[in-house]
This record gives sequence, structure tokens and C-alpha cells, in this order.
Amino acid sequence: MTIQFHPLPDDHIAAIRNSRTDAYGNTVEVAISDGDGIPCRSCLKITPKGMPFLILAHRPFEGQNAYTETGPIFLCEDCSGSAPSSTLPDILTAPNYIVRGYSADERIVYGTGQVTPTAEIAAYAENLLARADIAFVDVRSASNNCFLCRVKPAE
Repeated sequence: MTIQFHPLPDDHIAAIRNSRTDAYGNTVEVAISDGDGIPCRSCLKITPKGMPFLILAHRPFEGQNAYTETGPIFLCEDCSGSAPSSTLPDILTAPNYIVRGYSADERIVYGTGQVTPTAEIAAYAENLLARADIAFVDVRSASNNCFLCRVKPAE
């Protein structure tokens, strides 16, 4: 199976940038990147030093249920985004991440979440996605639990 790492969907990014509001209806914050560790969930790159970025609460899910996690994310204020890719995203610079499988109804599939060394993320995500009960896999910060990107089977 071939997998792809996905940024947040373009329509979600456009809605955030246009409305300037987050998942809680709060106004997004704008800051200037120091070039160190500001991972954009649109272009899946570290926001360059001196560039403005947005700080906001986001839920990377279509619906809401008890498993619908909300957390802080960063977005370049103005980037062209990224297409899904089989290559590990540039934003994954830490030694490890939480990798967790979700069902088609956006619920955590128990027993799938684990802290995974960065070099093993693709292999673990591929193993999870081979299961019939896993619809997608999310990669989250191992230290802060922030959403970074989604992994799906390649189309």
C-alpha cells in the first residue's frame, strides 16, 4: 500500500484565513516566525524566519463527538499549501510523534496510538491503514499532542 501525508484541506485553510476565527470562534492570533519550530499545517514546512503566521485552535475533523480533539496549530499567514505526498513532511523534525488510527466515523481506534520514532512513522501508518477498521491516521506532537498532518492511503 502506498500512503500519503495530507495537509489541512485547502477549503479549511481558506475559511480560517478569510474569517480570522478559530474552532472556538476566537480571533486568530498573528505572530512573526523566529524561524525555529513553527510548523505550518498548510504547506507542511517550517514557517521561515520573519514571516507572519497564525495561531489558532483547530479540530481536524468533519463532525464532533467525544473523540474530536481540538488543539493549537500554526499556519503561515500566506502560503500556497501543499499537495498530498508520500514523502515525510518537512515539519516532522522532532525525534518522535504520536501516531494514531481513527475509524470512518472519526473515533480513535483503541490500541493504535503510540509514540513512534519519526523514521518509523510511514511504516507504522501503512500498517494501521491496512486494517479494515482504520480510515485515516493522524500524526500529533508527542510533547504537546498538537495535530500535524493526516495520513491516508494514496488514491
